[in-house]
This record gives sequence, C-alpha cells and structure tokens, in this order.
Amino acid sequence: MNRLSTLAAHPRRTLGALAVVLAAVGITVGSGANFTASAANPGNVFATGSLSIGNSPSTALFSASGMKPGDVNTGTVDIENTGTLSGTFQLATANASGDTSLLAQLDVVVGDCGTWSGATPPSCASPSTTYSGKINALTGSSLGTYAAAAKHRYRFTVTLPSNTDDSFQGDSAQVDFAWSAAQS
Repeated sequence: MNRLSTLAAHPRRTLGALAVVLAAVGITVGSGANFTASAANPGNVFATGSLSIGNSPSTALFSASGMKPGDVNTGTVDIENTGTLSGTFQLATANASGDTSLLAQLDVVVGDCGTWSGATPPSCASPSTTYSGKINALTGSSLGTYAAAAKHRYRFTVTLPSNTDDSFQGDSAQVDFAWSAAQS
C-alpha cells in the first residue's frame, strides 16, 4: 500500500499529524522574539532671522533754502540694524525731483562717525569718509557689514561750490537718501 492510501485509510491519524505540524510551525514563527528599542528627539523648532533698518531721524536731514555759492550744510542720521541677522548696508539717492541739475552741482561728503550703543553717540569730529562726490552720483555706496543691533552715526556735509554760476539761481531740487541692506 502506498502512502497516500495509508493516509486516506486513517483520516484521524492524518488530521492529528497535520495539526501537530501546523502547531509546530505556529510556535516557531511566534517564538522569534527580538529585542527592540526606540528613541526620539522631540520638539524640534525652526525659526528664521530678520534683517531690518532703523533710522533716526526718519525725516529729511536737510531743508536748506536760500543757499548761495560757498554755503555748507550738515546733518546727521543714526542707522541701525534692528534685525537679528548681520547685513551688508548701502546708501544711495532715490526719487530725485525738481531742478535735478542742481543735484549734479551740489557736493556731498558722507562720513561714518562710528558705531555706538546706549545713549551717547560717537563724536563726529573726524568721521571716516564713505562717499565724497556729487549728490546725483550717489548711486550705491557700500557701508560695510552691520552685525545684529549695530548702530552707526553718519554725518552728511552738503556744499554749494563757490564757483557755482548764475544759471543755478532760484533752483530747487529734492532727493531721498535711501538705505538698504542684504543678508551677509
């Protein structure tokens, strides 16, 4: 008698043997215990910094009327990096209007009086020149890198040259001094 006939002749024994084999496989698969572990780094936070400019005064530095050849006018402004990132600062002129040929006649010297904090600004007795030339040519003067919260005082000296001719009599022009910064 062959094996298949023997299994068919004794179905209970066949089912019993099959049940024992299935139980053994189940125990083998289920008893494959492994050690496990896990860890986490919770609460990760990401935030961006900022770059912003504060200026004081935030109004015109000059209101020079009745100028005559040889007149000199000065004004100061404090520029501060009010952000949290360092930035490369620049100064330019913008929004020229009126008799703009006058802006090509006026000389301006922009001097950096130095950095400061607190209530006592630096002396502007000997500022470091950052720009010297005609007002209309001030298209982008680099002022260097300001760290977060760094503050500089700048002195502007504007002169109507003594050799200015009669063609500029009665002229009036207006221009903005525009400060900009790019993250460094």
